[in-house]
Formats: sequence, structure tokens, C-alpha cells
Amino acid sequence: MTEPDVLERSIREHQEWQREAWLHLSRPSLTAFESRELRNQIKQSSGELRRYLDMRSERLRAAFEARSSQLSAISS
Repeated sequence: MTEPDVLERSIREHQEWQREAWLHLSRPSLTAFESRELRNQIKQSSGELRRYLDMRSERLRAAFEARSSQLSAISS
């Protein structure tokens, strides 16, 4: 698997985990402690997901700028 594939997989995994965690959090059978721990895990996952999304955004921006500069060089 290439590095961008791994990044996309990590993003999807975090998004899916968070979706499941929020569904689990809505269960009334959770104790206050379990709810608090799950919210802490969601918060940690959100930070990791944000970092992955920033990495993907930076890669896309760099690829766009590289392509733009190539097109400019060809047009000149």
C-alpha cells in the first residue's frame, strides 16, 4: 500500500470508529465513568483525525501547486 492509501485508510478508520463511539455513547446503560472515558477517547481520536486530515489537505495543496507550476511552465 502506498503512503496516501495508508493515510486515507487511517482517516476512514477514525471516522468509522467515531461514528460507532457516538452511537455507543447514546446508550442509557453506560455508567457516568464509561461515558466520560468514551468522550475522552473520542476527543483523542478527533485530534488524531484532524492531524490526518491536515496531512491530506497539505498533500493535495502541494500536488495542486506542483501541477499549476508545470502548466505555467508549459504555457510560457
